[in-house]
Amino acid sequence: MNQTKPILLAVDDEPDILTALGDLFDDRFRLIATTSPEEGLAIASREPDIAVIISDQRMPGMAGDEFLERARGLTDAEAILLTGYADLGAVVGALNRGGIVGYVTKPWDPDTLRSMVIGAQARWQLARDLAVERALLQGLLDHAGGAISFKDRDGRFVRLNREKAADLGYQPDQLIGRRETDFLTPGRAAEVARADAAAAAGPGRTEQIEERRAGNGARWFQVQRIPITDQTGAVAHLATIERDISDQRVMEARLRQADKIKALGTLAGGIAHDFNNLLTAILGSLNLALRRLPADERLERLLKNALTAANRGTSLTQRLLTFSRRQDLAPRIVDANAVVSGMGDLLLRTIGALNRVEHDLSPDLWTTVVDPEQLELALLNLCINARDAMPEGGVITVTTRNRHLSEGDVAEVAAGDYIVIAVADTGCGIPPDVMEHVFEPFFTTKDVGQGTGLGLAMVHGLAQQSGGGAAIASEPGRGTIVELYFPRSIGVPQDEQKTVETCPAEEEPRRILLVDDDREVREVVANFLLDMGHDLIETDSGAAALTALAADDRVDLVIADLAMPGMTGFEFATAVRERWPALPILMVTGYADITKLPSLPGEFALLHKPFEQAELRARIAELTKG
Repeated sequence: MNQTKPILLAVDDEPDILTALGDLFDDRFRLIATTSPEEGLAIASREPDIAVIISDQRMPGMAGDEFLERARGLTDAEAILLTGYADLGAVVGALNRGGIVGYVTKPWDPDTLRSMVIGAQARWQLARDLAVERALLQGLLDHAGGAISFKDRDGRFVRLNREKAADLGYQPDQLIGRRETDFLTPGRAAEVARADAAAAAGPGRTEQIEERRAGNGARWFQVQRIPITDQTGAVAHLATIERDISDQRVMEARLRQADKIKALGTLAGGIAHDFNNLLTAILGSLNLALRRLPADERLERLLKNALTAANRGTSLTQRLLTFSRRQDLAPRIVDANAVVSGMGDLLLRTIGALNRVEHDLSPDLWTTVVDPEQLELALLNLCINARDAMPEGGVITVTTRNRHLSEGDVAEVAAGDYIVIAVADTGCGIPPDVMEHVFEPFFTTKDVGQGTGLGLAMVHGLAQQSGGGAAIASEPGRGTIVELYFPRSIGVPQDEQKTVETCPAEEEPRRILLVDDDREVREVVANFLLDMGHDLIETDSGAAALTALAADDRVDLVIADLAMPGMTGFEFATAVRERWPALPILMVTGYADITKLPSLPGEFALLHKPFEQAELRARIAELTKG
């Protein structure tokens, strides 16, 4: 098949010579013949796969050595010159110029000429194959990701990719045969020389993480050095692969930070649980003491001061729970404008006389789903931060608007429709080195005792927990703006009628089983219940409570702590439900990750510590009515 044969171009002004060449090579080559050197050049320009060119030296209009020299610029074919003995000077000149690889005198020996042409074709094919291999290798090097180079024993580049060359400020072909150390600072050159020498002397590949500084920043690189041995086992070359892992390091740092924040959240949740138990005992005892206090104005004032401090502790605990993202939020469809407007008096009392609050509320604001009480707390935190940033007074502006986000518009917030609540101040602003830490828990620039470092962390946690996010922008001397993003909701706000706490003149006494392992908390709750006129059974464990229930069939209600050692409150409540399915159960908790308990809060009523007596009374009435 002629298509598989290599191409032989023959150029001679004598047709008989061309015929003889055709007879000699027809079995091995596809012959293209012409009597014109000009036509031969045209053929060479349009036929890319010519393997060998045979040309006569003496031709009218253009000598063979000139023809072959010009053809060299058009094709990579091997060239052989046919000449007489009188033309040896032209042959020598053609050989010196690299225009030919050999010559044959006329009349030629067929075996000699055939052997020379077949050898030339083999060299052409080998060169073609090597060129393809080089192109494939270079393509692989240039697209492998990383700066790749090969050096000889003396540290000279024998091959490198574009990325490595660009790092040194050159093109790859400009660096072949040059040492990398010639293009580096003395200190960096010494480091590279030591690392190359160590890799070449070692048993196998080496790997290093290098920090390289440029300008004001630093980049991190993973550098692998791989010694390549020759047939004797001696190291002949050294391959180096350098990958920029700066982004990976940043992600690893973020992951470590996320792990730290998760651990802090777990710690905060545990602390909040213990605090809530303490606060239940403290607040309950103070309330009971105030009601039973004899007429003593000074003592009453002291007790109320203690009660105020305990309530502040409750607020701090709520922040801890929100930060730990284990607070049982009560999200519902909310008109954020109504929430902001309803905080007017609270904000005026909070920000002081030197500051002014302005509102710019969008009249067509979409609704969203969020816990309104936690939203109020978040906005209050932001306004307090704004106040503290303006010690000499200023303006706090609260705005609302609708916004559609595309992917990447706001960090960590997905694309979609959102309402935006922004709190801006005209204060001192935040320095850039502080900005990156503002949402971190316990980070604060305030003096000791002036701030917990949980305010912005709580705000950020609420926004994320509600399906949105938070963003902050600031400029020293120009003020700060914090934006909260909450997903759009299609629905009507659910207006909650806040019940007015009224104490009934007469309350039907109930027989109540109280289960709590914390003696102080149990004692306070027991006094609440006794004050209401209820009959009481107290136990400190789930097992003891089950025994008490089995021995008493007159119990109307069970109140049990959720987190107890041994049998947990949930396990106890489940056992009660199986044996006494009609008996109402009220679970009380200072903290529990209720997302892991699928039966809560739907199947069992839940009351969070610390709580007031009125809240307990309302839940008992709700569970025992009818």
